[in-house]
Parts: sequence; structure tokens; C-alpha cells
Amino acid sequence: MTAETTPIEHTEEINARILAVSEDRVKGFHRHPFQFIAEESGVPFETVVERIRAMLKGGVIRRVRQTLLANKLAEGALVAWKVPNDKLDAAFDFMFKQDPFSGHVVLRSTDREVSGSDYKLWTTLKTPQGTDMREHADVLKRLTGAEEYLLMPAHGIFALGVGHVRRKTMEPGEKADEPAKMMTTNIADMDEEEWNVLLHLKGELSAEEVGPEPWAGRAEAAGTTLERFCEVAKNLDKKGVIGRFSTFLEHVKPSQAGVRVTRFNGLFHWKVPDGMQERGGGEVGRHTIMTHCYWREGGPRFGNVNIMGVVHGTDKDLIMKHKEAIDAHLASIGIPVEYTNVFWGGRSEIKPSEISPIVYREWHQKWAGVEGPVV
Repeated sequence: MTAETTPIEHTEEINARILAVSEDRVKGFHRHPFQFIAEESGVPFETVVERIRAMLKGGVIRRVRQTLLANKLAEGALVAWKVPNDKLDAAFDFMFKQDPFSGHVVLRSTDREVSGSDYKLWTTLKTPQGTDMREHADVLKRLTGAEEYLLMPAHGIFALGVGHVRRKTMEPGEKADEPAKMMTTNIADMDEEEWNVLLHLKGELSAEEVGPEPWAGRAEAAGTTLERFCEVAKNLDKKGVIGRFSTFLEHVKPSQAGVRVTRFNGLFHWKVPDGMQERGGGEVGRHTIMTHCYWREGGPRFGNVNIMGVVHGTDKDLIMKHKEAIDAHLASIGIPVEYTNVFWGGRSEIKPSEISPIVYREWHQKWAGVEGPVV
């Protein structure tokens, strides 16, 4: 099969089998991640490599990379921005194109006017260890002309994955046998060798690196042997700083053939009574439709919500049925929901957040004397 005739749509049977594994089931560090995907999907290794390369070149897969648990490496928060309507798109562009520390950048809206509905620009922000997120956010506020912002760091994490392909067939109310365990956000201690390996590990893989030894070139660039590179990476995995190896689908824009992975994403907000955040987050996070679920304090601007999570899908009504099932489950086990709401995602871009203190210093030097707004 030639490159021109290799199927690249995520809905094609073999591709779907590969993606059902490669999106979010390759946990931790693997020296041979594509062999693992082949074994778990039942698709021959050569076919896995051919298909992932073709989907990457065709734009169906946006990036292939080893993810890091950035909450263990850098200070992080979800940030809601109140920006004048005439500056929203320009502020969005600045956050996505000019700020390497902003990851997800999304414009969100509500179906009705509620607490916080005037905060329409949402980003995730990570800043390196030893820095101040508020200092960085203040600079972004000055440069974009934002009126206000709210930092919402995660106190606990209950779900963190993607898996759009395998979630397409999930029924409302489908959940794990046990509540999700809360992951903490304690920062890990790292030595110079570990940082060196980590910074070479985290970059996106090229199509040429999709193959039997994806880390060989990274080890060489890091100035070490492949065996030592992988040994350090495994130790980083044990420290809890390595996430999953993943093929990230382009889930916002349509493919060349006009096929979309998702059409809607809902950021769900719940307020459970104080003292019940860990239990409530565990019960929400056990619902397998949730791609993300966190304990974050929204404060009075957002109705004092404390559990937040995201669901993606192609049918808005079905997404709401998933939420209704979660609401019903919480009620059935005696967890009161004192307030709830949905913020719908519109324009959206995603990039990995930078965690290098060197890049951070250079960025702040560049913008130190610039009066805002620049958008």
C-alpha cells in the first residue's frame, strides 16, 4: 500500500483499533511504545507504524509525544480571563502564539447568563518551579488588555486522558467499578541528568521517529546512550512525572475529508459541600466519559464551584445526557450538588506548555519594558 492510498481517517477500522490504544492507554514510559500499541491493538507492528505515520502526515493525528505530568514539574492552574469582546480573538491569538506557558486556549460560552459567563477566554497555565504564576498572569493581563483573571490551581486530579475514539460508544452513566483515586500535585525533586533527559524526551516525534527505536535520536541529542536515556526515563516514571505516550488527534478541526473527531466540549462545573471535594471528584472521575476531572476552587465569581471536568462529543444532547447521569449518580449516593453549570468550548487550540526556567527568563526579559495592550 502506498502512502497515497493508506487510509488516514480515524473512523477506518484498523485506524480505530490503533487509536483506541494509542490515544490514552500507553501509560508511563515505554522504550518501544509502538510495539506496545501493536500488541494491545492486535494490529501488526509494521501496519501500526505505517498508519500512525500516514495519519500524522495527513493531519488526522496532530502530534505524537510522551506526555509529562506537568503538575509534578511546574506550578499550574486553569485561568479564566475577562477580556473586552473586541479584544477576545486577539487575546486568544497572543496566548496561543506568543506565550509558551499557556497550553489549552479556548473561547467558552454558556447557554444562559450565569455566574462567570463574562469570562470567555480560558487557558491552562504552567510556570517553572520557583516562579510565580500570578506574576506571569499579571504580565499577560497587561499585554492582552484583559480586565480580570482568576487562577484556579488543581488541589487534586481524578481523570486525565483523551481517548476520543473509544469514548464514542460509551453510554451515559458508564463508570468504573470504584471511585477515581485523587492524584496530588506535589512538585518532584529532579537532578540535572533527569532534567536533561526529560527536556529531550518531551518534544513531539517526527514521522521518521515513529518506528522501532523512537528514543535513539533523543538519547544522542542528550549526549548519552540509549540504554542510559531509557533507564533515567524509567526512573522519572517511578517518580510520577511521566504521563502517557499518546497520539493526539486533531479533534477540533475537520480532516481533509471533512470528518470531525468531536464537535462539542463541555466544561462541567459542580459545587459540592466543603469537605466532600475528594469524594465528589472521585465519583465524577469514575465516569469513563470524563477526559479531565479536577478539584479546583472557582470562588464567588463562579458560584463557588469546586469540581470541574470536561466531556467531548459530536452530539450536544448526548453530552448533556452524560452530565445528567453523573448528576443522578451523585444524588443517589448522597452527595448534594449545590450549584452546577456548563461552559461550552468554541474556538480552541492546544499546545504543550513550556516548563524551562531558561525560556521563562528570556520571555520575561523580552516583554519587561513593553506597555500593553499589544493586541
